[in-house]
Amino acid sequence: MDLEKKKLRRMFPNLAQELESGDCGTTINSIRSDPTTAEKAVSKRFTGYTPDVIDFLRRCDKGEQAEEIICYLEKKGEISSEYATKLRKQLKEKGVRSFGSKKENDYYLKQDGF
Repeated sequence: MDLEKKKLRRMFPNLAQELESGDCGTTINSIRSDPTTAEKAVSKRFTGYTPDVIDFLRRCDKGEQAEEIICYLEKKGEISSEYATKLRKQLKEKGVRSFGSKKENDYYLKQDGF
């Protein structure tokens, strides 16, 4: 058993620290025993939705942050070099808010009425 804990600590030091500290947890606010009621309460608007580069750029406060996101997504191959160039041009000429209004924390929850 101690050997398994040592292996876990070596392979996943942060996870082991979280597990050992006991500070991790999730609060349950309600329980629904009726599946129909539960399904009605769950929003499906953003189910399966994958944010794109514009969604990430709309969370930025400054142009430098937007530039970092563009570089990162271009480097990972999630956006093409041509698209990255267009985004950089728009950022330079029109600013970060040209991509849309700022998406604040809990944006998707608020959009779903939570």
